[in-house]
Amino acid sequence: MSTKSLIFGDKVLLVIVLLLSLFSFFPVFSSSSYLSYVIDGSSPIYYLVKHLIVILFGFILMLSIKLVPFKLFRGMSIILLPIGLALLAYTLSKGTIIGGSVASRWIDIPFIGISFQTSSLAAIIIITYSARYLSKVELSKTKFSETLLPLWLPIFAYVFLIFPVNFSSAFLIFTALVITLCISGFPLRHLFKVFLILGFILTTFFFTAKTFPDKFPNRIDTWLSRIENFGSNKNLDASYQIERAKMAINNGGLIGVGAGKSIMKNHLPQSNSDFIFAIIVEEWGALGGAFIISLYILMFFRFLSITHRIDDRFGKILVSGLGVFIIIQAFTNISVATQIIPVTGQNLPLISSGGSSAWMTCISLGMILSVSSSIKKKNGK
Repeated sequence: MSTKSLIFGDKVLLVIVLLLSLFSFFPVFSSSSYLSYVIDGSSPIYYLVKHLIVILFGFILMLSIKLVPFKLFRGMSIILLPIGLALLAYTLSKGTIIGGSVASRWIDIPFIGISFQTSSLAAIIIITYSARYLSKVELSKTKFSETLLPLWLPIFAYVFLIFPVNFSSAFLIFTALVITLCISGFPLRHLFKVFLILGFILTTFFFTAKTFPDKFPNRIDTWLSRIENFGSNKNLDASYQIERAKMAINNGGLIGVGAGKSIMKNHLPQSNSDFIFAIIVEEWGALGGAFIISLYILMFFRFLSITHRIDDRFGKILVSGLGVFIIIQAFTNISVATQIIPVTGQNLPLISSGGSSAWMTCISLGMILSVSSSIKKKNGK
């Protein structure tokens, strides 16, 4: 095995990550340069430099974690599980509100002035922990009652600590876990029971939230408003973001207006994060948008290739869970910008401007690369 393979792991996956990261500098600079100068009064390259630092540190994280033998992640998930719960509970009660959000989703990291979205880390922890459990039990012979305490209690605890303040993240995490469970061979009859329990809990939550609105300010109304306004032009104020995203995409046509020449970037809120795909299509056209989508599809098939080539059950389930979450997050962002689904607030992995979310994606990719490098070691490639 070559030294490069030992350091970098799956080279094809790494190339895809590099392409997405390098391309991200174009839309991030374009969408943030004007606003950083006019609104913040800072340098037009402020957000570009910040994005560069985030990406560089993210790659350091990714390559460092790639060097960790992936089997160590199994034990680490047990240690991190209560830490993640504590962080989520703290965020729910004393978290920071950022960027016009009406819910506390972040915590401030002392001394370095960075806000951290704990749900991103929580996703990695609970997916890794679930992969550990699923890899060590014989699911076909396991009773549903035997999975309640070691598997479903942690999953529900994580999801429902995130749910009140970040519905979309809670939904994506749970969806990724359900897909991972199906891949691992978790009995469908058990999943049916889980959905019955989930339905009861959600119904109870909605009634409680409507009865005591001061305990869950604006959350139910926010979700319902997004659904009601989805696809409707009756309330343009409520559909402000999606209407301008549509205009940006329409402006782009087939080949786009050119890099840095977007018009809607100055009028579309969150144009460098939640709606960055709309700016990409406006500047690079449908062809540019198709290129980005194709990279995520290639990434998905690379994840699939790794799961097929790894014999270790924990590694197989881990890559499935983390990979599914990254891909779901990507296509959720794209679907919002193209008005397929309502606004969710999800970033576009490796492209959107951001800190903690990008780092968590890099950590996930580092863990996946760690698994892929073990395949190379085994096959002597």
